[in-house]
Amino acid sequence: MKKEIIIAGFGGQGVLSMGKILAYAALTGGYEVTWMPSYGPEQRGGTANVTVILSDEPISSPIVDTYDIAVILNQQSLDKFEHAVKPGGILLFDPYGIHRMPERKDITIIPINAMDATIEMGNSKSYNMILLGALLKASPMVSVENVMDGLKKALPARHHHLLPANEAAIKRGLELL
Repeated sequence: MKKEIIIAGFGGQGVLSMGKILAYAALTGGYEVTWMPSYGPEQRGGTANVTVILSDEPISSPIVDTYDIAVILNQQSLDKFEHAVKPGGILLFDPYGIHRMPERKDITIIPINAMDATIEMGNSKSYNMILLGALLKASPMVSVENVMDGLKKALPARHHHLLPANEAAIKRGLELL
């Protein structure tokens, strides 16, 4: 099994963190992993993306130009990466702030109302974890337990009190599909 994933949106949406947590979860699940972030100097508010590859075999290169899965959080990222999803792949996106919907017919397109769910949960920091939960439902690649282990590694110990809220957000994302 090999999954090549791009997660893309604005800085500040938790794009890089979501990728890092997925990477840690895959590591704890016994997979080979690469995590390659890309962001402009503006970080918060600018565009950011991260490529995560997980595989049960060694990964030859972290650089890819087509993806099995794209998680898209803004229009600029949709415009840039919709064409890069492999035929038969998955494009998961939050329609909030998207003015042109995906048009491809050869991929599975999954809208996830993550912003609405974030508002319902009353926790603005849960956005990326809701999306991660939806991603895991759309393409089960690691378990929630592995994600929680990944969160423990990604979050500084001073933030471990947030683990239950993150787990609730992941479970909410699972429910959205």
